[in-house]
Amino acid sequence: MRIKEVKQGALAALKNRWGFAVLLTFVTYLIAAGIPGLIDFLVNGFPSGSETEYSQSTLANIVSLLLVPLFFSYYWVLLRLVRGESVCVKNVFDSFSSAGLYFRTLGLYLLTIIYTVLWSILLIIPGIIKSLAYSQAYYVFRDNPDYSVNQSITESRRLMNGYKWTYFLLVLSFIGWGILSIITLGIGLLWLVPYVTTSLGVFYEKLKANETEVAE
Repeated sequence: MRIKEVKQGALAALKNRWGFAVLLTFVTYLIAAGIPGLIDFLVNGFPSGSETEYSQSTLANIVSLLLVPLFFSYYWVLLRLVRGESVCVKNVFDSFSSAGLYFRTLGLYLLTIIYTVLWSILLIIPGIIKSLAYSQAYYVFRDNPDYSVNQSITESRRLMNGYKWTYFLLVLSFIGWGILSIITLGIGLLWLVPYVTTSLGVFYEKLKANETEVAE
């Protein structure tokens, strides 16, 4: 798998859809950052105190955690874009479509974090390697709704066998664009984030295609 081909595939998927991708990114991050920010604002309107401030900060963090599935939906929408499916901005709320899907998605996030942290306790490098191994779990979960959280993680580990370094280099290849986005006061992120995320979707599709070729 060549990184150049992955990025070219992402650009092809985004062709004539950049406006949609930018709007999708704006809406997603506005909600994810805006709601916790609003909570902090409301909290600051009350008399300050160490206990009150702590409670407000904790509440904002809890809300941020509860909104994590929103990002998974964001990834799924751009994966569908890669597949040439019809998508719209409201699809970013797909992970909230049912209580079962929402809590399983949240559970998947928490479990991958726990596993990664446990490996990181041993050494930093094993933690990084495991985070790369778990990187496809959200896509696997989306394509296999009958899978348990652990099955999704296990399948991700299997798919990433032999491809973790390629994935790492793919993510690393966007650092230059990230620096440029910072120079634009973050505005460039509205284009960079969907570009990166779509590239990750293409990477997943190529992983599955390679697996099919090997099976044949």
